[in-house]
Amino acid sequence: MIVNGTSKITASHRSRTAAIYLRQSTLVQVRDNTESTLRQYALGDEAVALGWDREDVMVIDADLGVSGKFGQAREGFRDLVAKVCLGEVGAIFGLEVSRLARSSADFARLLELARLTDALLIDADGVYDLTNINDRLLLGLKGSMSEAELHILSGRLQGAKRVAAERGELRFPLPVG
Repeated sequence: MIVNGTSKITASHRSRTAAIYLRQSTLVQVRDNTESTLRQYALGDEAVALGWDREDVMVIDADLGVSGKFGQAREGFRDLVAKVCLGEVGAIFGLEVSRLARSSADFARLLELARLTDALLIDADGVYDLTNINDRLLLGLKGSMSEAELHILSGRLQGAKRVAAERGELRFPLPVG
């Protein structure tokens, strides 16, 4: 349940769509981490609990199984950005809004568009109003950390593969066909 910052939600926000943006990076995650998927879909209930009418809650799940590293390849993210640009979105819900995009450029663009159209970002940590400089700073920092996390994890994975290969123990499946 979201409790921090709910006073930032106004009638103007509730008069527009609550966009529930779902994503998981790989199809394996979608298949094996069903609890995460269920939690993301449950954000629609959170929007209703925060005052949106059920018919004003839009679920965008086209990016389940698509990496957030390259925003242009994600149809759902493009649709979300377009709806924010048109001023149709009052709030964007995500489990962790800083993970909406792994690219700082994509995330910064979304934050700026949300600021210009007075759309809130809402996650388990609270409600972020992008017209508030402190909320922008906090989300900018979280977004940068999310992108750095991807780089760090990739480096660890490559390092582990290199060490396993040096020991002659690197194993991976053969291509199908």
